[in-house]
Amino acid sequence: MSEVQPIPSGFHTVTPTIFVNGAAQAMDFYQQAFGAEEVCRHTTPDGSKVMHGELKIGDSRLFIADEFPEFGMLAPQSLNSNSVTFYLYVENCDELFDRAVSAGAITVRAVEDTFWGDRVGMIGDPYGHKWNISTHVRDVSPEEMAAASAEFCGGEKQKAEASS
Repeated sequence: MSEVQPIPSGFHTVTPTIFVNGAAQAMDFYQQAFGAEEVCRHTTPDGSKVMHGELKIGDSRLFIADEFPEFGMLAPQSLNSNSVTFYLYVENCDELFDRAVSAGAITVRAVEDTFWGDRVGMIGDPYGHKWNISTHVRDVSPEEMAAASAEFCGGEKQKAEASS
């Protein structure tokens, strides 16, 4: 008899699950935009909805399903909101950012170097989710991070005051 692993092979401790309108199309989009690999797809008996889809992006898994309002599982468009943003580390964020935009994503924030040592840009996918696409480009000491964070937050406060 084989020993069952409490965390299945190929998984990490946390695996996000997203709900979208059009999970089959979303799975295709993530394959095109991020190079995701489809692991599995289970549909309702009539084939009209994905009950459980699984994608592998790099070394991580993402579960995906169509929304099921009867179970309180809604897509961002139905909620008119989104409380989740993904942070995707890749070898070349500029390249993947452009690939995602070419696949149909919208630019939320252009790629730029940040004070915390990452080069990052944010896209919105056609299904209502936001993705930070990032490459770590330099290590930042805790002291440098504190100073840069204070400067950044102070600058954001000044921008808000100037616009009011």
